[in-house]
Amino acid sequence: MSESYLSIRRLHQVFGDFVALRDISLDIREGEFVCFLGPSGCGKTTLLRAVAGLQLQTGGDIFQAGQRISWLPPEQRDFGIVFQSYALFPNLNVADNIAYGLRNRRTGRSEVRARVAELLELIGLPDAGKKYPSQLSGGQQQRVALARAIATRPGLLLLDEPLSALDARVRVHLRHEIKELQRRLGVTTIMVTHDQEEALAMADRIVVMNHGCIEQVGTPQQIYAEPASAFVASFVGTMNFLPAIRIGEGRVRIGERTLNCRTLSPHGNGEVRVAIRPEDVRTRYNGDASNLISARVRGLEFLGAFVRSELEIDGVDEPLVADFSANDVRDLGIEAGNVLNLDLPAQRLHLFEH
Repeated sequence: MSESYLSIRRLHQVFGDFVALRDISLDIREGEFVCFLGPSGCGKTTLLRAVAGLQLQTGGDIFQAGQRISWLPPEQRDFGIVFQSYALFPNLNVADNIAYGLRNRRTGRSEVRARVAELLELIGLPDAGKKYPSQLSGGQQQRVALARAIATRPGLLLLDEPLSALDARVRVHLRHEIKELQRRLGVTTIMVTHDQEEALAMADRIVVMNHGCIEQVGTPQQIYAEPASAFVASFVGTMNFLPAIRIGEGRVRIGERTLNCRTLSPHGNGEVRVAIRPEDVRTRYNGDASNLISARVRGLEFLGAFVRSELEIDGVDEPLVADFSANDVRDLGIEAGNVLNLDLPAQRLHLFEH
C-alpha cells in the first residue's frame, strides 16, 4: 500500500450541545479496508457522513488523494456508497439501478451496457439484469447496491452497516464476498459496523470509537491482543476484569495470590483491574508455577467447539470466565464443584486503571 490516500485532520462535529466528534485525526492508505467500529452513538456514522459530505463537519479538514475536500458537496467528491437499507430504486430493474450513476455522467450507451454486464458477472448475478429489486433476496439486493456504488470506479468506497439487515448466514457469506471483491478491485474502503466479528474478519485496520473519540487504531490482531483501553478490551471480544492490587513493577495481587504481569502500565502501586481473555486461562502449564491460581468451578456451558466455565477464586467477588476445549473437559474430568489449578500466563494479563 502507498502513503495516505484519505487524511482526516482535527475533525469535530457539534449538534447543539451534543459533541458527536472530538478532534478526530486519521490516515487511511490507498487500497486499505478500514472498519469504524463502536457502539451506537459513538460517532462512527457521523464520521463516515462527513467523509462523504452528507453532513458537513463543524471544523477540521479532510483530504482525498491530496485534494482538500472538506467543504465540497457530495456530488463533487469521489466516492461510492452502500447503505444498510440498500436504497435501490424499486421502479428500475437491476441493470438500470447499476447504470444510474454512469448515465448521470452521460456515459455512452455501449459503455454502460458493457460496464453493467461486467458488474453483474462480478457480483455473481449475470442473468438478473431484467429483474426488479422486489424479485431479489436481501443478499442479492445488497450485491446490486454494491455494484451500483462501484460502477463509476470511485476512488473511495463507503459502506454504512451494509450487512446488518441480513440474516446471520447470509451475512457471513456476503462479508467474505465483499472482502474478496474489495481485494480484487483494490479500492480504498471504509465500513461502519457495530459488529466486532465483522470488523475482525474483514478489516485491514480497525478504528475503535467511543463517545466521539478514537480509542485505538490497529490491525484486528493488535486490537484483540493488545487493547489500548478497558473499553476496547471489553467491546472487542470477551474479557474478564478482576480487581487487583499492583504491588510493584510487573506484580499484582488477586485475592490471596501474587502474580507476575508483563504489562508496565498503569504506573505506581494501588488498585487496578487485571484483564484476561477466557481462552487464555489454561488448565495445563509448562512447569512454571509462578502464575498458578486455584478456582472452583461454579458451572459449565457447552458451546459446541468449547465449554465456557464460570470459576470462583477465593477472596475475589468477580467470577472468572474461562473457555476450555471439549477435550480438556473430558480428559481432566472437569465438572461443577471441581477445584482447578489454573495458569494465568503473565504475557496474557493486561492492567487497566481501576
